[in-house]
Amino acid sequence: MRCIFLLISLFALLASETYAQGLSQTIRGRILDRESQQPLVGATVVVLSVSPPRAVTTDATGTFKIEQIPVGRHTLKISFLGYEEQTIPELLLGSGKELVLNLGLSESFAGLNEVVVTGEREKGTARNDMATVSARSISVEESKRYAASLSDPARTAQTLAGVSGTSSGDLNNEIVVRGNSPRGLLWRIQGVEVPNPNHFSDAGASGGAVSVLSTNVLSNSDFFTGAFPAEYGNALSGVFDVRLRSGNNEKREYAFQAGVLGVEFAAEGPLSSNSKGSYLVNYRYSSLALLNNLGLDLTGDGGVPKYQDLAFKLDMPIGRHKLAVWGIGGLSSTSSRAARDSTQWERYYERFDDKASSDLAIGGITYTHVLNDQSYLEAALTGSGDRHAYQAHELSEGYARILDDDERYVNTSVRASVLYNYKLNARHTFRTGAIVSRLGFDARNGFRSDEYGGQFVQFLQQTGHATSTQAYGQWKYRATEQLTFTSGMHVLHFGLNSNTAVEPRVGARWAFSPKQSISAGLGLHSRLEAPFVYYTRLPQADGSYRETNRDLGLTRAVHYVLSYDNLLREDLRLRVEPYYQYLYHVAISPDPPSTFAALNYSGGAPSEALVARGRGQNYGVDVTLEKYFTSRYYFQLTGSLYDARYRAADGKWRNTRYNGNFVANALGGRELKVGRGDNNLVGLNLRLLWAGGNRYTPVDIAASREAGYGILREDQAWSEQGPAYFRLDLRASYRKNRPHASHIISLDLQNATNNQNIYGRFYDRSSQQIETSYQTSLVPFLNYRIEF
Repeated sequence: MRCIFLLISLFALLASETYAQGLSQTIRGRILDRESQQPLVGATVVVLSVSPPRAVTTDATGTFKIEQIPVGRHTLKISFLGYEEQTIPELLLGSGKELVLNLGLSESFAGLNEVVVTGEREKGTARNDMATVSARSISVEESKRYAASLSDPARTAQTLAGVSGTSSGDLNNEIVVRGNSPRGLLWRIQGVEVPNPNHFSDAGASGGAVSVLSTNVLSNSDFFTGAFPAEYGNALSGVFDVRLRSGNNEKREYAFQAGVLGVEFAAEGPLSSNSKGSYLVNYRYSSLALLNNLGLDLTGDGGVPKYQDLAFKLDMPIGRHKLAVWGIGGLSSTSSRAARDSTQWERYYERFDDKASSDLAIGGITYTHVLNDQSYLEAALTGSGDRHAYQAHELSEGYARILDDDERYVNTSVRASVLYNYKLNARHTFRTGAIVSRLGFDARNGFRSDEYGGQFVQFLQQTGHATSTQAYGQWKYRATEQLTFTSGMHVLHFGLNSNTAVEPRVGARWAFSPKQSISAGLGLHSRLEAPFVYYTRLPQADGSYRETNRDLGLTRAVHYVLSYDNLLREDLRLRVEPYYQYLYHVAISPDPPSTFAALNYSGGAPSEALVARGRGQNYGVDVTLEKYFTSRYYFQLTGSLYDARYRAADGKWRNTRYNGNFVANALGGRELKVGRGDNNLVGLNLRLLWAGGNRYTPVDIAASREAGYGILREDQAWSEQGPAYFRLDLRASYRKNRPHASHIISLDLQNATNNQNIYGRFYDRSSQQIETSYQTSLVPFLNYRIEF
């Protein structure tokens, strides 16, 4: 508790200091054509929130710089002849870091006439200009502001309509989109597919306990929940398109923070005094032992999770050319040890020693060449590797260790990609590209299987590789000022078994009034299983093993989305999106009585023979009412009603594991000024989450007691549902601007009411009863940060 008292004392000390003199900082950046990425020379940038307003124009490279702006919240207006004007409200300017912006303007359909489109209407618009529906930009400030988001973009995405994250526990940032399996999510960094960028993750999963991606290195990212543009392939449920920001190329800046989750340090600045290049590096180390010392068992078994990660980016622009070298790496592990006194083993799982680890390394080189005033080329070469290991030993009554589970997955990939973008005029933009991936793995998976008499079965032990090739083309056509069409085609080919998917995509947006629009999207999408799934092997009657999944086809889905958008006022938006998704070629067990389907799996390697004969369907409606951060407050209300079902080999339609039926979020916050000016800011934020309970398959208690291990009622798969999930998260923060430095202290309370939400039910061999497991209780996250 001394750490908490120390930070509270620091909070009080900072709050007691005041500064009569005004503090100022610099706002600068670059203005580009949104479609062609060409610099806009002579664009006007005005700071409206100072008196009198301050205005500058961009130079020959599209850059601008406005110095001596008072710290606090500011509103910018950007305009350029022949382009749509944009207003960006409530930008936060602190004394410790310059505010560097890279903004894109869209060319006016009418040509040289200036058209006023307020920034509030653009707020949340995806960076990808080919998107028409089910797309949203997630800002770094939102990730920092929302209660219990913990500066994690994945946790921020869990607050959006159509997204749930309760199925894998409170401390997991797994993303379930519209009732789909979280394994259907595609992660991209710098435009290239990457492995799951989370600590404490499982092989083939899409989430984890802590993101490897620190907000110190992130720019705004795009998140898609359906009918995504043609450049996105190998994705079924959603896409998280993450961008790393560039470091400050004029001034060296630093950030340091320490708290319950650990310590973190970031540095950025110019590569040299006469270069426009920059560097950005961030390192983080954490041991969550502090929370265990406070009596909070995060793992449920007394384990102490540890992790560390490193991220960097080097930018080297030379005229029309730009080279970026970037990398991300992370290490994480946790372990627990059973008591060596069998009288303390009240539950069967308490007699196990186990340890788990997950490591990740991603690196890439991206080359961008502006070919002319209408087109640019982007090429990338990336390599990645991830390792996931888990081992468990059961202790006998004599404390001998018996191997119960042994898993190790090592995945590698090398990818080369190229993208060509051509803007013919304000009406027509074309984009095409290709991606070639070489996927390698070294995997083993074995455990004592009750189905095979309790013997240890090695279901997977294989090293191999495969290639996948993707190609796409897209066209954006602005028929009128109010009507826009997008169309495209994506092709995915898997070299291991020569499966190919051809995926057409179309979209449209009609702004039938200045404040209202209707959009639609239709697309075919497909996804590979993790490479090691194709090499799963099963024991045969003669004692041999047979690989059963080598010819498994691609899982496919058709997405239909409609969207209605109404800007009720300049800072208040209503969006309603009904949707329908039909899944086919779903991987299922071929055994007719079986209810197994891979879309109910969150990660790991299924110990099943699989065929692509299953079906699935998801339908529902997502509603969002969002009041943007203006006048120092915001709120966001989201609600989703949905149904997610599948059909396995038994031919019956059933609830999927992720069919919670509903999820609702209420977020809000207020920022208060303390003292004179904007030197001191207090932020108060909350989040209310209400969702359908987790689904599980009922236990056959009589058969379990007779067999001596848990047996599920497979004929009633995922038919039972726990009580509705409820959670209240709170956040309080205090920002103190001092000369050349900003101090921020924050306290997040996850599950502030300590509500006992049910995770699931299981059969315990020791008690021979059906036991209930619960999600995490109240967890405090206290943090101090300084920017200088």
